[in-house]
Order: sequence, then structure tokens, then C-alpha cells
Amino acid sequence: MLKSSEIRRQAAQRLREIFPGAKGWEEAADARIGSQRADLLIKFKLGAQEHTLVLEVSSLGQPRQIRATVTRLAEVRRAFPTAYPVAAAVYIGRESAQILKSNNLGYIDLSGNCYLAFDTVLIEKEGKRNVRPSNRPLRSLFAPRATRVIRALLTDPARVWKLEELARAAGVSLGHSHNVVKRLEDLAWVERDERQRFRLAKPADLLDSWCESYTYRTNEITSYFVPERVSRRFMSDVARAAEAQGRRYAFTLNAGLSLVAPHLRVPAIHCYIEGDPAPVAAALGLRPASEAEGALHFLTPYDPGVFDGALEKGGFRVVSLPQLYADLVHYERRGQEQAEHLRREAMGY
Repeated sequence: MLKSSEIRRQAAQRLREIFPGAKGWEEAADARIGSQRADLLIKFKLGAQEHTLVLEVSSLGQPRQIRATVTRLAEVRRAFPTAYPVAAAVYIGRESAQILKSNNLGYIDLSGNCYLAFDTVLIEKEGKRNVRPSNRPLRSLFAPRATRVIRALLTDPARVWKLEELARAAGVSLGHSHNVVKRLEDLAWVERDERQRFRLAKPADLLDSWCESYTYRTNEITSYFVPERVSRRFMSDVARAAEAQGRRYAFTLNAGLSLVAPHLRVPAIHCYIEGDPAPVAAALGLRPASEAEGALHFLTPYDPGVFDGALEKGGFRVVSLPQLYADLVHYERRGQEQAEHLRREAMGY
């Protein structure tokens, strides 16, 4: 995958080729506009008229990332109404292009597609194939131990970190933390200050990319019949049984969301449990069931990091908000809808 800085450089070059007659061409990287920074600000003249383009680079030009880009470009438009906002990526497919056009935003990619409509300019090129399909997938960035670092960053997205603080919070070595942060820097998802401390620059892009690589089914699921209606009282029984055996636990999916957003109906309980779930189920007097028949589902974590940043809600432990969102996104029972509600109401990015 190309670095954001390289996408920015090549996108600027493409724009110069599209406007060969432009005069007074000026480029400013990381230009401050209102309360945020634009990846690239370009000024030029066509004839006597001056134009300003503001580029926002999306490392992944897929619809989910492009929707986040639309939000940021809308803020640019409010802060700088005379500028024309443009999304830039290696490749922008048909669906992503339609999202941008429907919001009156321009786009340009490195594969030959573009849409630019401002003042008297209207240039549209589409149908070009991705000339650079990713040859370095993000899988390594979202390997189990690496997600401990990702989760720590997303749990406190505004925090400014030192490397040793992040390593300690994530429970990984300094070297492993460094490798993850370096990769995030390559993608322009973190930024450093003059003291070499760093913070998340694009938490939405990071969260979306993690969700594309992860599903709650990565965890081993063991299901059980529940003799009574699923209730808050039964959740309390589950929590007490886990604690009595010295196990870490954390509710997720509908059960977790019901504790974060009260009044939500809980058709089934999903709960991360440390170690073998069978003794906890036995203490509750439960019989094994298929996933379709069971109403209690214990998840054996793919990595202990799922417990990091857990919340206390009403006397219960709930996974961190980023973990809860990532679990919900691919949940079959209205998970996407509930995930977006959580993101909008509780996460802020």
C-alpha cells in the first residue's frame, strides 16, 4: 500500500497534468483550515480566475473510508467555502465515486478516474481499473497482538502518547508498539508533535480498516440453553459465576450494547470469558446447545486484549467501545445498524 504522502504527491501531479494551462501553481501540505488540517491545499489560475482545491487523502478508497472523508471535507467546505474539496486515493470505484458526487465533492485517483466540477470546470473520467491493487494487505497491522495497540489508541483517540506509555497500556513490548505505530505513520493515521509524541490523526479510518479485517467469529463461540428468559438478572448470574472462579469476563454484542445504551432488547447474551467456559456454565446449571438454539454464548477471546479498556456499567463489565463496535459490525441480527448507533451516540468518530 502506498503511503499517504506518496498518494498526495501523485495526485498533485495528476492535477497538474489535467490543468496544463494553469498558472501560479502553489501547493501547501498539511495546511490548517479551521479546526483541522488538510492533506494538501492547491492554488492556481486558469486565465484570470484563481481557484483553490483542498485534497483529503484516503489511503483506502473504499465506501466506508470515503464516507468518513465526506464528513471531513464537509467541515472543510464550511470553514473555507470558496475552496473546492477533493478526495484522493489510489483507486475510487463506482460506489465511492457516487457517494462523493452526491455530496457535491470532487475526486481524483491514481488509476485515471476523476470528477472535478467547480466554477466553469467540469471534468469526468470513469471506468478505469485499479492499476495498483494492494500488494501489502493490512492483515499484519490487525494481527492479534497488534490489535492491542490499535484498541488502546481507539479507546482514547484524543490522547497524546509516548511510545513507552502506549506499550505499557497495550501490554506489548516497546519494539512491537514501535512497529505498529510506524505502520500507522506510513498510512498517515497517526501524527507526531515537536516532542515526538503522537496521537491518532484519523481514528475513523483506523476503526473502519480494523473492522474490515475482523469479525466477532474470530473468537471461539460456545453456546448454552438458558432455562429462563434472558434478563438483566441472568446477566448478573453470569457475571457472579465468572467472578467466583476468578475469571475475567466482559459482555459484548446486544448484551454489551444494552448496558451502554439502556432500553435495548437483548435476545441473546454474548460474553467474553477467560479460559474454558464449561466450568462457568456448569456452575450456572446450563446444558450445551447449538448456536442457533442457545441464548447464552461464551466467546473464548482470540487474544486477551479484548478485555483491555473494559467499561464498568451498572455493576457489569463491558468490552471497550471500539471492541464493542467491531463486534457489532458483522453481527447478523441488526449489528451494522446498532454499531452505527453506538458510533454516532457514544464514540464521536
